[in-house]
Amino acid sequence: MISDKHLEKRKVKAVNLETFAFLLVFIGIFAYISQKMGLGIMFKVIMYTAHDLLLNTVLFIMAIAVLAGALANLLSEFGVISLINYMFAFLMKPLYNLPGAAIIGAITTYLSDNPAIISLANDKTFKRYFKNYELPALCNLGTSFGMGLIVTTFMMSQGKEFVKAAIIGNVGAIIGSIISVRLMIYLTKEHFKDVSNIDDTSDYDPEVFKYREIKNDNLFQRVLDAILEGGKTGVEMGLAIIPGVLFICTFVMILTFGPSIDPESGIQVYKGVAYEGVGLLPEIGKKFMFILNPLFGFTSSEAIAFPITSLGAVGAAISLVPRFINEGIAGPSEIAVFTAMGMCWSGYLSTHVGMMDALKCRKLTNSAILAHTFGGLFAGISAHYIYLLLK
Repeated sequence: MISDKHLEKRKVKAVNLETFAFLLVFIGIFAYISQKMGLGIMFKVIMYTAHDLLLNTVLFIMAIAVLAGALANLLSEFGVISLINYMFAFLMKPLYNLPGAAIIGAITTYLSDNPAIISLANDKTFKRYFKNYELPALCNLGTSFGMGLIVTTFMMSQGKEFVKAAIIGNVGAIIGSIISVRLMIYLTKEHFKDVSNIDDTSDYDPEVFKYREIKNDNLFQRVLDAILEGGKTGVEMGLAIIPGVLFICTFVMILTFGPSIDPESGIQVYKGVAYEGVGLLPEIGKKFMFILNPLFGFTSSEAIAFPITSLGAVGAAISLVPRFINEGIAGPSEIAVFTAMGMCWSGYLSTHVGMMDALKCRKLTNSAILAHTFGGLFAGISAHYIYLLLK
């Protein structure tokens, strides 16, 4: 979880310049949308879009989160995650320039969400594997794999033609994570100018990662408890994404899609139904298609909405996917890129500040964001070209 310090509030003047700046932006946005749609239509579109997202997208994501949570807990209870750690820990040093123990952070966040790595990074025994300049890079490592299992499962559930694309997206996310972590380590080395251990390792127990805790019950009870506890975690995660999906995704969809098409006349009209919009993002995207197409393979400017939304909340971003597929905006190539960028960025703009604060590295927050921006971009580019090679 993000540190309590990040959630603390401070006192400011009841009314200040910030108040008027916010009102100006807030009124300006709604004035622009209502001028295009009409005030009454705008509110109907907002309500119907949010309602449809809640029923047809959020609950679907929650179902996936419950199943993924139960599976993850089963894998942990019966040592599969420990086995993965043994199998892949040797790769961490050459790939990420981090100790082998760092793979536990990648696995933990892949099965849950970005801040899950904070509890590991604050564990005194775990910290002793790392130099002081390496610990801040755990923020970028964890974020690169946040909600990875849910994102991957969701993409695969859209159709069998997207299974291969989702796997390629995972490879792209790994490439992006390597770039992000290594760039972050370079920046943290410059900051610390020191390679000493954070804590004295005289009481370090090298056996700590050779054993795991299991429930003191019979086999059936262990299976049942693992499923129920993991499923409960999935429910909590599903509930946690509701505000982001309903608010951010509704807003992004209104900026992405255009009016409805009248079936008789073929004219664009606003009917006040879900998923109508003003089409602002596609207009902006068209001006950058000369970059978006060769780098990411986007054939439609609307696709830019996914990476933009991923910056704040990947749960909201994947809510766009079914509509994109139905509209022909996204095919297997785009799904590979979406998976890579959604996993790698994973809402890092909304979590990096709190995570770096929890790691007691607040001064390096800008470095972490900069490194991760490049990581996410290269994740998408890598996924696109890997897909073309394997097509």
